[in-house]
Amino acid sequence: MIVDELARCGVGHVVICPGSRNAPLSMAAFDAAAEGRITLHVRIDERSAGFLALGIGKAGAGPAAVCCTSGTAVANLHPAVLEAHHSGTPLIALTADRPAELWGTGANQTIDQRGLYGGAAAYVELPLAERRVGGNAIWRSTVARAVARAGAGPVQLNVPLREPLVPSGDDDWPEPLTGRDGPWTARTPSVRAGPAVGLGARTLVVAGDGSPDRIRAVAEVAAAAGWPVVAEPTAVAAARSGGAEVLATGSLLLNAGASPAVPVDVAVVGRPTLTRGVGAVLRQAGRVVLVTDADRIDPQHVATHVAGAVEPVDPPDPDWLAAWQAADKVATAAVDRVMDGGWATGAHAARDVVAALPAGVGLFLGSSNAVRFADFVAPTGDRPVVANRGVAGIDGSVSTAAGLALGSGRPWCALLGDLTFLHDANGLLLGPEEQRPGLTIVVLNDDGGGIFELLEQGAPEHAAAFERVFGTPTGADLAALCAGYRVPHVLVSERDELPAALAPAGLTVVEIRVGRAGLRDWQAELFAAVR
Repeated sequence: MIVDELARCGVGHVVICPGSRNAPLSMAAFDAAAEGRITLHVRIDERSAGFLALGIGKAGAGPAAVCCTSGTAVANLHPAVLEAHHSGTPLIALTADRPAELWGTGANQTIDQRGLYGGAAAYVELPLAERRVGGNAIWRSTVARAVARAGAGPVQLNVPLREPLVPSGDDDWPEPLTGRDGPWTARTPSVRAGPAVGLGARTLVVAGDGSPDRIRAVAEVAAAAGWPVVAEPTAVAAARSGGAEVLATGSLLLNAGASPAVPVDVAVVGRPTLTRGVGAVLRQAGRVVLVTDADRIDPQHVATHVAGAVEPVDPPDPDWLAAWQAADKVATAAVDRVMDGGWATGAHAARDVVAALPAGVGLFLGSSNAVRFADFVAPTGDRPVVANRGVAGIDGSVSTAAGLALGSGRPWCALLGDLTFLHDANGLLLGPEEQRPGLTIVVLNDDGGGIFELLEQGAPEHAAAFERVFGTPTGADLAALCAGYRVPHVLVSERDELPAALAPAGLTVVEIRVGRAGLRDWQAELFAAVR
């Protein structure tokens, strides 16, 4: 409906940046282009996409719409918005957003993007995109108003979207919001960070990206209480330093639905936003305690308590811990079986890269598949691991990793997908007098957006739109790109070539070419083997 109204109002060009939250808009744009109603352009870099739309407007073709996902993607349109504002060029920034119930909760890829461009753009917000009686007139009139205002300069048209983000055949897509377990007045009120909350023997600790000291403190309690710990890659080292039983396949067990039992209590420390399996166990638990003294991280609104610490109220239950350890052992053996062989997917290559890293080398993980591969099948051990999990964007990853190397004085390895690498290729650009970081950048090159192969958009029924709008192959020559930046490039084709390629040697790019067509089947096989 939104894209339809844009076309009716004379918007002839739509620039799409691949993303999950803007998937409904991307699919609608793809269909409108197939019908000849608009011209579709796809760019992987929001900064480039914004300026492409700007150029279309400068050419006199009327306002072009540039559509992106939520979070830092919206901020990356800002330079083009500023140029449009100061030059009086028509431009529509069509920014997908999380629904209001996720604002201020620490939900993944969620920021306050309302009016983000300040006085540089008029701001128009659509109601939540869901079916409602008489709702068509509201959305259509709002879109028409935004297009009219874009004639004098840029407009931000903000579109909150609630899951599901792809059609499921249900006439109610998108579905209206319904309560999970009754009205809010029936929920247990949360307690703002007060004294330690006591938890029972059947407690599971979930550790996400956050303060190492706080994670370590909770891990020490877990070690004494016999509580198993599921830790995301950026939390593993801190949790293990606290002496806790960190499950090697904890996240995989939850995502595959293979956990030995539903915990009575869950203690959450940090921001565990990486996978959906963690969310599922939080929804089933009796009590969920957020261990923090800062803003609550509760995108699902399931927390019953917020506390500065937790403590056991029951003696350890050896059977509880033993059940998780046994499941972890079985899952580890299953992973070894599934991952045996060559580099069938980026997951296989990621596993070998992490295993081959020299001791003492820090690891930066890209926000899409790289960090998820590490979470499922490439244990990182005690080495420092960092990822941009605040908003989980792919932008700036090369520069972030370089800063880690320069700031720490130790060698680092960045494990990135090809789109993440290309998104910040200018991070390789260093002047002759600039200090060069001790950074090896490993690019898992599957020529496109492999993360979307594993999401709803990668299902067979969406194949017509997938490769153009989500897969976004580039065919980029990474060796030539690196040569242009005067950065050494190494192409690795075999596992036994990794040790030499990963030895710290200043700023270097190591490319591993892998396929992504088999990723969806690989994940299904992995989950089935673990269950």
